[in-house]
Amino acid sequence: MSYALPPYAEALGIGVDPADAASPVLWFDYSDRVSGRPGFLHGGAMSGLMEMAAIAALQAELERRGEAMRLKPVNVAVEFMRGGTQQRTFASGTVTRAGRRVALVNASCWQDDPAKPIALAQLKVLLSPAE
Repeated sequence: MSYALPPYAEALGIGVDPADAASPVLWFDYSDRVSGRPGFLHGGAMSGLMEMAAIAALQAELERRGEAMRLKPVNVAVEFMRGGTQQRTFASGTVTRAGRRVALVNASCWQDDPAKPIALAQLKVLLSPAE
């Protein structure tokens, strides 16, 4: 499965790890375009990475189910656990519910260890049939 990333993801330098197509892992390397205070990631960059990971996870789930849907994120809640440092940063999403009209997706952002997230997010997404 290939994921078409939007221009925003390309602007951040986000890539997709093809190792596990069931749950895509997205990443970016530290650079000036994702830096915040000196030596740390910008919170918006981490949030953007998690949003893209959540959408990729939802797209993968809908594709497995054979459903073509338009996605419209309506709410995003982000919790920052600690500052991201100057290294590769990863994110993945987990679909907790995908009904006929609404989906809930959690995302996690980490650097060294997926069990030690630097940020967490939850997205609520409206689903409508693609035309």
